[in-house]
Amino acid sequence: MNLQNLLEWRRSYRKFDETRLISKNDIDEILNSIKFASCANNRQYLRFISVENKDKVLEIFDNTKWAASLPNNIGRPKEGERPVYFIAILSDEAKKLRFNGIDEGLVISNLTLTAAEKGIGSCIIGSVNDKKMREILNYDDNYSCEVVIAFGYPKVKSTIKKINLEEDQSYYLDEDGNYIVPKYKKDDIVRRI
Repeated sequence: MNLQNLLEWRRSYRKFDETRLISKNDIDEILNSIKFASCANNRQYLRFISVENKDKVLEIFDNTKWAASLPNNIGRPKEGERPVYFIAILSDEAKKLRFNGIDEGLVISNLTLTAAEKGIGSCIIGSVNDKKMREILNYDDNYSCEVVIAFGYPKVKSTIKKINLEEDQSYYLDEDGNYIVPKYKKDDIVRRI
């Protein structure tokens, strides 16, 4: 897949094939992408927990909120659709710079693009409770967990629909249960000078 196609395919997926596990080799390649992410002042204040144990994956899943634009009974994966793997991203509070969020975004992009190249879907989840994640994952007090990424092989499609600025940009499900993700047209959001 060329980069443009890969960028278009990499959407948030919220229904996975729970019977298809991600190989250790693919997990290692996804994790290897971390070292290529740029970061402010090369501080490298982020740490990562690769959650491969099925029981821990389900425990994290049970403590996350999904698909804010959809009713919970529709947007949250059901049994058989849950992710099979998570990466928790931890921030060292003492080393953060004012670029908070940018470093996370850069590394998340690497992780999700590497997964997408292998046909593995992902969903970035910011609705996590740091206290609960600390109980599940047992990390040091100077770190906080503000985001986890769910991974698995998608059971549904996710398609971009070009829209005008006046249209609602909320994602939704089509009649087949696939995700439609409205995106503004490039010329409507980019001003060239």
